[in-house]
Amino acid sequence: VQLQASGGGLVQAGGSLRLSCTASRSISSFKIMGWYRQAPGKQRELVASLTAGGFPSYADFVKDRFSISRDNRKNTMYLQMNNLEFEDTAVYICYGGRGSVSYWGQGTLVTVSS
Repeated sequence: VQLQASGGGLVQAGGSLRLSCTASRSISSFKIMGWYRQAPGKQRELVASLTAGGFPSYADFVKDRFSISRDNRKNTMYLQMNNLEFEDTAVYICYGGRGSVSYWGQGTLVTVSS
């Protein structure tokens, strides 16, 4: 299974972006999907995740600003990002977990100008 992340770009602080992560095959068997991000010079950190049962989890630094969702019919997961801050600038990387195997996308760059 290949994951393709898209939707990144340049946005002003306070703006919004929606990231997409589209799989080459059905995502219905993924028990969990989510997004990590990695800013220059920093470690990769978990942003949000979503179980197959529809239970989301968010990092404290994005709560009430970001929303994760998935559409199994389109084999796609989304990350709606609102009220973006300069500190949100990073490469956003999607992943999916199926059993003991994890699949990773290549990442999409989000740049927030202050």
